[in-house]
Amino acid sequence: MAEVLSITKKEYEEIDVAYKQLLSSMDKSLVGDDLKNVTKAYELALDAHKTQRRKSGEPYIFHPIEVARIAYQEIGLGPTAVICALLHDVVEDTPVTIEEIYEQFGKKVGLIVDGLTKLDGTYMDESTESPQAENFKKVLSTLVEDVRVVLIKMADRIHNLRTIDSMPVHKKLKIAAETMYIYAPLAHRLGQYKIKTEFQDICMKIQEPELYKDIAQKLQQSKDARQSYINQFIDPIKTGIDELEVDYRVMGRPKAISSIANKIKKKNIPFEEIYDLFAVRIIVDVPIAKEKSICWQVYSIITDSYKPIPERLKDWVTSPKGNGYESLHTTVIGPGGRFVEVQIRSERMDEIAEKGFAAHWKYKGVKSDHSVYDTWLDNIRDILDTQHNDALEFINDFKTNLFNEEVYAFTPNGDMKILAKGATALDFAFDIHTDIGYHAIAIKVNNKLVPMGYVLENGDQVSVTTGKNQKPNEEWLKMAVTGKARSKIRSAMKEERRKTGELAKEKLQRKAKSLKVDFNEAMDFLTKHFGFKNRPDLYYAFATDDIKMSEFKKFEVVQGKLGLKVDNTPQAVTDNETVKEIKRPRKVEQSKSNILVAGEPIDQYKYELATCCKPVQGDDIFGYLTSNQMLKVHRISCPNSTDLLANYGYRVLKAEWTKSIGKNYVVDLKISGIDSGIGVIQKLTQEVSVNMGINIRSFSINGNEGIFEGTLGVVVINKDQLNLVIKSIEKLDGIASVTRIDKKDN
Repeated sequence: MAEVLSITKKEYEEIDVAYKQLLSSMDKSLVGDDLKNVTKAYELALDAHKTQRRKSGEPYIFHPIEVARIAYQEIGLGPTAVICALLHDVVEDTPVTIEEIYEQFGKKVGLIVDGLTKLDGTYMDESTESPQAENFKKVLSTLVEDVRVVLIKMADRIHNLRTIDSMPVHKKLKIAAETMYIYAPLAHRLGQYKIKTEFQDICMKIQEPELYKDIAQKLQQSKDARQSYINQFIDPIKTGIDELEVDYRVMGRPKAISSIANKIKKKNIPFEEIYDLFAVRIIVDVPIAKEKSICWQVYSIITDSYKPIPERLKDWVTSPKGNGYESLHTTVIGPGGRFVEVQIRSERMDEIAEKGFAAHWKYKGVKSDHSVYDTWLDNIRDILDTQHNDALEFINDFKTNLFNEEVYAFTPNGDMKILAKGATALDFAFDIHTDIGYHAIAIKVNNKLVPMGYVLENGDQVSVTTGKNQKPNEEWLKMAVTGKARSKIRSAMKEERRKTGELAKEKLQRKAKSLKVDFNEAMDFLTKHFGFKNRPDLYYAFATDDIKMSEFKKFEVVQGKLGLKVDNTPQAVTDNETVKEIKRPRKVEQSKSNILVAGEPIDQYKYELATCCKPVQGDDIFGYLTSNQMLKVHRISCPNSTDLLANYGYRVLKAEWTKSIGKNYVVDLKISGIDSGIGVIQKLTQEVSVNMGINIRSFSINGNEGIFEGTLGVVVINKDQLNLVIKSIEKLDGIASVTRIDKKDN
């Protein structure tokens, strides 16, 4: 939001046009009270936002109108969601109260708008480690009440991303990190593939602009050749599909830029070596009863013309994905020996694939196996019902339910369970029922006894033996990966800790009484003094003798309150002792560094370059202020940047390089290629050290079955020099890939 400025007559006319376009797109479903309430919501929003403008300078009201259009047209929601989208910012940004929304529009709209309203900053106290996580938690908690809250939130986020160019770079980065951290996985889980893909592409454009631009240009340059190839591919199969006498359409579309980028990074191959740059989609318009058989007939026609790759066949028609996605995927060898992915589906399946959860409700009851969202939401309810230490713990548990890949396993009765790929036998036990998970003592997979940490594979049949005296322990957390299992294990352990701590609590109550101090004040003091997050943890520490009652000798009672004894005796600090103090920014006369933080020299802080991503002069960077006031400088593309920017955005500071002052930076490179048996080391050192004059800090290499992999540490002065080193190594014979090494914190 920017300056306060009245809307001009011309702008009112443009706003009216935008609103009428929204109404026009809804003409089939907008009747009676719906039309009346949409009009009322628009008029309220227009009046509430009349003095507000976006960063781009346009009247703010354009934003809620466009969010409403996206919610209806692109996500597939109805009139109630349009009303809520028009009102989604009035409570947060204007004098309108949530009570007024309830009064004018009723309980349903009131609950959704309340869910869409961000947490008020006044509710954040010093114990709130991550305000962003608290806000995520509030939004996600509305899932089980009304999923439309999250879907409208995604419409809001996609419009903000589409119009993000007017924002400063550091704010773009925070928004992109939040999006990739929670909204993109959530869009995937709710079946909003188009929205998810756009999230990923725009965020990549912000976070890795050079790579994004490079791929986009190459896709554009190959557009005509790609379309020509698709036509060539389709020709031989048209006759066969025509003979089925069903309506159908064929589409060929390029893969998302972000998807291509991930493949380039994962496989360490250049753009030119990626052959499946596009997918062919065949969509048939047939009754539900004939969907499966017609899809398989189309598959048969395609594989009669082209050789299929058996391991690339994915049958999500018989067994839909956990988010309701249905489609038959195969990869075949097309003309010229190129791999082509083909997706076969019905019009109903295509609508569910494009609009996910919203389309699911349209078809609910049509197919009995469309209860996938109900099962997923039950898992979310379980996580919400479990107490968490903080919002970050909740978010981490929640994110494990936003998995991209799945594994299918069965109970002894043949009931199928869909879990995240990587789920264990213990996760399966908790997925059946919390009590079965709590009391699991032995698990069999395919009639063989396995450890609880056994990683499930597709088709496994799992049976669980329970014992009433069994209970979760710390080791179980290492064996479970799903959010439901982990949250339930932690909950059970907390209850055990609470029971164990009760005896210590009684002792402490007696101690407080003997010292004549208020028990609650004394416990709050001790909790803070010993560094615990809450009192139960304090009681447990006393109960297990991690803290002994003799510790009370260090305290004294001053004016009815417990406090530390003051020792006035001067004490020397030895070399082996460390003095803990918060480092305050210090004023410097002249900067000795080439980094600016928030426009000021970085020398004001105690700082270091992050070891996880090792930035060099010229990299896009940001500063992250740790809890002990250490400023760490990270690359924007650092594998840890998404978590830091999404959860701790308030600690992130804008950072940029100034002119180079001749500093040296050590960068580690991962190099792979063909192991010719001789000369690899000599060839690399000759090129880097002799030809380029670059100092080699470290070098290790291993060969295996005809290929080698090595790590090369080089000293460079900036990013340009680093890129020259990488390109020079890539040109050497036998070198397959050269990539910069980054480390993801655990």
